[in-house]
Amino acid sequence: MSRLSFATFPFVHVRTWVAGLAAVVLLSGCQGGSAPGASPSESISTTASPSLSVSAPAASATATASPVYKPADAHGKAQNVPVPVMPELAKENSKAGLEAFIGYWFQLLSYAYETGDTAKAKELSNESCVLCTDLLSNVATNYTEGRWLVGGKYQTPVIEVLWEPSAPSQPAKVQVLQDQILYMNPDGSNGREPTAAINDAAAFFGKFANDSWSTADLGVIR
Repeated sequence: MSRLSFATFPFVHVRTWVAGLAAVVLLSGCQGGSAPGASPSESISTTASPSLSVSAPAASATATASPVYKPADAHGKAQNVPVPVMPELAKENSKAGLEAFIGYWFQLLSYAYETGDTAKAKELSNESCVLCTDLLSNVATNYTEGRWLVGGKYQTPVIEVLWEPSAPSQPAKVQVLQDQILYMNPDGSNGREPTAAINDAAAFFGKFANDSWSTADLGVIR
C-alpha cells in the first residue's frame, strides 16, 4: 500500500467483529382423517361404523442444492465465490454509513482477488485513488492467460470513522488484514514468490456524491 501521513490520528483498536450464524429448518407434515358412518334402526338407536383410515401419499419435493464454495488452491481457481452484497446502511451519508461502506468495499476487493472480477470494486473507486487503481490493475493482470491467485482475502476487524461534516471527503482509520498471496501459472506452478500476509493500519478517505459512497484515497498510515 502507498503511505499517507495520518500521524495526528493515532491508530486505536476499537473493536473486533466476530459473527456466525447457522440455521436449519425442518418441515414435516402428516395428514389423516376418519369418516364416521351411522345407520339408524327402527328403535331410534344408532350404531357407529368402524373408523376409516385415509392415507395421503407422501409429498415429493426436488431440493435444489446451492453451489458449493471452493477456495482457490494449487489445482485451480476458486469456485462459486459468494458475491458481496452492499448493506442498506452503506448507502447512507452518515458516519455509520461510511463505516458500513468501508467494510463492503474491502469485501469487493477480496472478491476481486478470489475471482479476478474487479468491476464492482473499480466502479466504487475514484480515479484519485492511485492505490485502488494499482491494486485492481495488478489483480486483473494476474488472472490473464490462465493464471490465478490463491489467498489474498481481506478482513477489516477495526474501522474508526473520523467524521468531519464540512470536509469534502471523510477520513477513517482501518485495520487491514490480508492473507498470503500465491501466484499460480496455468500449469499449477508458482509464477513468483508469494506475497506475505499483512496487518496494516490504513488511512481511508470516502466521498459521498450522487447518493453513494466511493473510495477517494487509500494508504498505509506511517
